[in-house]
Amino acid sequence: MKTKILSLTMLSIMSITSVFAQDRTTVTANNTEISDNLDLRAVASIFGDSKNLDDFERRLNDPKIQISNLDLNGDNKVDYLRVIETVEGNVHLIVIQSVLGRNTFQDIAIVEVERDRDNKVQIQVVGDVFMYGDNYIYEPVYAYTPVIYNSFWVSNYRPYYSAWNWGFYPNFYFAWTPFPIVTYQSHINICINNYHHYNYVNYRRCGIVYNNYYYHRRGNGYERQHPNRSFGHRNSGYANRYELDNNRRTQNTVNRNEFAYNGTRNYSNDIGSPRSVRNQNSSRDVRSESSPRSYDGSQRITESRRNSSPREFSQQRGNSQRGEGNPKGNRRS
Repeated sequence: MKTKILSLTMLSIMSITSVFAQDRTTVTANNTEISDNLDLRAVASIFGDSKNLDDFERRLNDPKIQISNLDLNGDNKVDYLRVIETVEGNVHLIVIQSVLGRNTFQDIAIVEVERDRDNKVQIQVVGDVFMYGDNYIYEPVYAYTPVIYNSFWVSNYRPYYSAWNWGFYPNFYFAWTPFPIVTYQSHINICINNYHHYNYVNYRRCGIVYNNYYYHRRGNGYERQHPNRSFGHRNSGYANRYELDNNRRTQNTVNRNEFAYNGTRNYSNDIGSPRSVRNQNSSRDVRSESSPRSYDGSQRITESRRNSSPREFSQQRGNSQRGEGNPKGNRRS
């Protein structure tokens, strides 16, 4: 008997557990538009606030800030972003690469730093063409001269090359689960330093230096694995992310206007709506208040008709039409 009771109890527990297991839903932060997961304005912002390129790489991967939301290899963990640098003359190309596997990297964006003959420094943050489309570029205008400039043009300068790789990361780093894209966009706006300005341009200052890098050192691991996931394939008809954003804003404006128009129209035309009832009541009040004399006169005539004989009533009505009041009160002496 005890054995049967124990068996029934175990079966009940197992059935309840299976029900809860079926109700459990796994939420993943999948998003079809890859470029939504790393805001280049945020990249430009932390670059201007960094001390050097090592500090810049640290800020890109800091779990407390969470600048990136990229998960290109689909392991439900945000990819580590390593930084490598190539130097040609007075041009520094600071390349941001997503680490997808052992010796597998994908270029995400490049910070291009150039100093001209007048020692004026120009900065451009350029999205990789596979990720963001052609010539998706932001030029930051910093509120103060970034400290990181001091580390570039020194004697015996050695280009920066990240020491970290797949499975071998700094102590401060741990991978976090990517956010839903709406949450990430709300979060990243807080991370952008609004004292700086971020101007969009569609021309590249360091095109020649970049072409030399592109054909020799560019990381394209994700592109080789998924050649049909380029920006042009993902967003047919748009040259780059900037055009896509403009179309999104236009569509959102149109949808809001249509919603507001339809909501107002339906509300005002609804016969049973409070506004309709209020308008009907107000129109009745206006009609009743606009003709108090006709109401009072008809009431007096009705009372006279009720209390007088036909002859007396006709005489009273004739006096009232001639503008006379009470015959007895207005009789001349």
